[in-house]
Amino acid sequence: MGTSVEAGSAVRAVLASPRLLSIDALRGFDMFWIIGGDALFRAIGRRLGPPVELVTERQLQHVAWEGFVFYDLIFPLFLFLVGVVIPYSLRSHRARGESSRALAWRVARRVALLVLLGLVNNGLLQLDFANLRYAGVLQRIGICYGVAAVLAWWLRPRGIVAAILVILLGYWAVLATVPAPGGRAGDLSPEGNVSGYLDRTLLPGRIMPEYYGYGDNEGVLSTIPAVATALLGVLAGTWLLTDRRPWVKVGGLLGAGAACLGLGIAWGQVFPVIKNLWTSSFVLVAGGWSLILLGAFYAVIDVLGARWLALPFAVIGANAITIYVGQEFLDFERISRFFLGGVARLSGAWEPVVLAAGVVGAAWVFLYILWRNRWFLRV
Repeated sequence: MGTSVEAGSAVRAVLASPRLLSIDALRGFDMFWIIGGDALFRAIGRRLGPPVELVTERQLQHVAWEGFVFYDLIFPLFLFLVGVVIPYSLRSHRARGESSRALAWRVARRVALLVLLGLVNNGLLQLDFANLRYAGVLQRIGICYGVAAVLAWWLRPRGIVAAILVILLGYWAVLATVPAPGGRAGDLSPEGNVSGYLDRTLLPGRIMPEYYGYGDNEGVLSTIPAVATALLGVLAGTWLLTDRRPWVKVGGLLGAGAACLGLGIAWGQVFPVIKNLWTSSFVLVAGGWSLILLGAFYAVIDVLGARWLALPFAVIGANAITIYVGQEFLDFERISRFFLGGVARLSGAWEPVVLAAGVVGAAWVFLYILWRNRWFLRV
C-alpha cells in the first residue's frame, strides 16, 4: 500500500511539474529503440509479413552507406537533445551567479566522465589496450556536449548559427578538396574518404570491423560536424526559453525543421547523406527530423497538456545513460525468457514477439524502479 501511494505521488509530481516533460519524453522515445524497441517492431513486422515486414526491416536497420532511414536518426536525435538542455542548464548556472571558471570546471568534469564511461563501456577494464576501441558513442556525446556548452556560454544565437555554418561548410570543403594519401579529392567511398584514413592513422587500438571497415563511426574528423548537431539543439532550447506564445514556438520548431530537412535533401544531391561520415547534409536531414519531432512532442505534451502520454517514455529518458551502459551487463533477454518462456512457447508463431516485448518490459521495469526512487546517474 505504501509503495503504491509513493508511486502515485511520484507520478502526480511529474505531471504537476513546470519542467518541459516533452524533452524527457522525446529522449525516452529515442532510447526505446535502443533498449529493444527495434527488435520488437522487427519481430512484429516479420510476423505480419509484407508489406509491414519490408518497412520495418528497412527502417530499423542502418543504411549500408549513403541514404537515410529512421534508425539513422537515433544517435543524432540524442545529440540534438543534449544540445537542447544546455540553455536550461546555463540559465540555472547564471541565476546562481557562477563564474566562467566554475562553469568550465563543470563542463570539463562532465566531458571527462562521459569519455571515461565510454571507454569502460568499450572494455577498458579488460586492460587489453591494444584491442580497445577508443572512439565511441559516449565519447562523442561528451566531446560534442563540451564544445557546444562552451560556445553556448559565450555566443548569442546568431553566433551559434555562424558556428554551425562554418562547421558544415568547412567540413564539406575538407572532404571535397583534401584527398587521402594515394587517393583523390572528393572521394566519399568507404575505402577512399579522408575521414576514414585519419581514423586508421590517428586512432589507437582497434576500429570495429562491423562498421564500414575503413574508419570509425565515431571517428576523429566526423566528430566535428557532430558538434553542429548539438548546436542545432542549443538553438532549439534557446527558442523554447523565449517568452513567445507556445504555439508560436511550435510553429518555429516545425518550420525550422522543414527548412533544415529541405536544405539537407538538396545539399545531399552534391554532398551525399552519409551517417558514417556525418556529412553536412546528414546533419541537416537528421536535425530537421529532430526539430520536427521536438515540435510535435512539445505541442502534444506541454502545450495541449497530454502529459500523461509522456510518462512511459519519460521513465526511460530520465536514465538514458544508465540503461545504455547497463544493458551491457544486465541480461534482459534472459529475464524475458525466464518469466515469459512458457507463454512465448504457447504463443506459437508469436513467440519472437512475446520474447522481444519481454526484453523491453524488463528494461522498463528496471528503469521505473530507478525513476520512482529518484535514482539518476548524473555525469
